[in-house]
Amino acid sequence: MSRITTHVLDTSSGKPGKKIRIELFRNDSEIWKLIAEGITNDDGRLSDLPENSDTEKTGVYKLKFHTGEYFVSEGKDSFYPFAEVVFKVNGDFHYHVPLLISPFAYSTYRGS
Repeated sequence: MSRITTHVLDTSSGKPGKKIRIELFRNDSEIWKLIAEGITNDDGRLSDLPENSDTEKTGVYKLKFHTGEYFVSEGKDSFYPFAEVVFKVNGDFHYHVPLLISPFAYSTYRGS
């Protein structure tokens, strides 16, 4: 399992957000550097982001969820083409960052 994981729940349908493209960035001197990417599984989870030296560093990270693509695939109109969640990594912990989505809203929290 990766040090940084996520899952997506489509609250408008009550189902997992399947096949959502997600990119992981690290802020390096005010520049966002893409360090990993993946696609959620049928349970809406992404727990196998590639590990590399960048995910081991303390700093500011960003998960970019391509929610607009997902809603198009579901035949739904949506307001947000993507959702970005910025968070701090500052210890040797597991960071789980869930996302709750609907076509016109999203929210997140620090998971376990």
